Amino acid sequence: MSSTVNEGVRPEIFANLAEVDELEPATWRLIVDTTPRSGAANMAIDQAVAEACAASASPPTLRFYQWRPPTVSLGRHQPISEINEAAVESRGYEIVRRPTGGRAILHTDEFTYSVAAPMGEPRVSGGVMDAYLRISNALLVGLQRLGVEADKAPGSVRVGPNVSAACFEVPSAYELTAGERKLMGSAQSRRAGYVLQHGSLPLVGDITRLIDVLALPEEQLATLRRDLQRRACTLAEALAVGEDSDVVRFDRVCAAMREGFETILRLTFKVGALSPGELRHSAELIRQQFGNDEWTRQR
Repeated sequence: MSSTVNEGVRPEIFANLAEVDELEPATWRLIVDTTPRSGAANMAIDQAVAEACAASASPPTLRFYQWRPPTVSLGRHQPISEINEAAVESRGYEIVRRPTGGRAILHTDEFTYSVAAPMGEPRVSGGVMDAYLRISNALLVGLQRLGVEADKAPGSVRVGPNVSAACFEVPSAYELTAGERKLMGSAQSRRAGYVLQHGSLPLVGDITRLIDVLALPEEQLATLRRDLQRRACTLAEALAVGEDSDVVRFDRVCAAMREGFETILRLTFKVGALSPGELRHSAELIRQQFGNDEWTRQR
């Protein structure tokens, strides 16, 4: 393995990633959204970019972004009845349905990434877990660059049928942990010739805020809050730093994660922006799907 690939990276990361040796260097587009967007806009952009990649209208793309206002995102097939909509409204949050699976997440005070590429791109080829593993290793190196002693959940781990409505309650296969607490989760969609994977890294704040908007009896909410506090953490908690520390700034995390993707996936990035076609299509998707209350409430 080339020293340019693994310099400064813990050797065990490569123990089950032989694909690193086989990947030819490639150039991807990098989009860093410095202005937070609504949940509907973020999900529409992710899908518009993925569809453009499938049509060879856009290059494979890594995007970093934030959310405003705070948004509860539901997994593609998650019932909206699992969310207390009155509690969401009273807190000024929004609700959006992701194009990917999984459970509910509260997006606030976080770093979010998305990877969009055609299915034939070697870094996302194979099955769901193949792409998960490659991307997780890139994220893991990014976390190491920030000083986190992070690890991956084993590939054999699967979320069982009794998991709660909260996505961050337990890690699934290859999701990232710090001190055995879930730190970073991801979800993936493979359809219509593209692969879309996105995931969240909570930077600061109360990791249990999502519990306040789940539609559960009070006693269950109290138990779940304790469990979530024990099983998940923010980047600031993982690093034992204050919420005003430079290391948990969005731009600092973006730089570290970019290095992780460059190192593990042998990528060179060309910083770019959304194309006119992607902007038009994302506006259509906001109207038809992600900003459409009927579509959001379909389950």
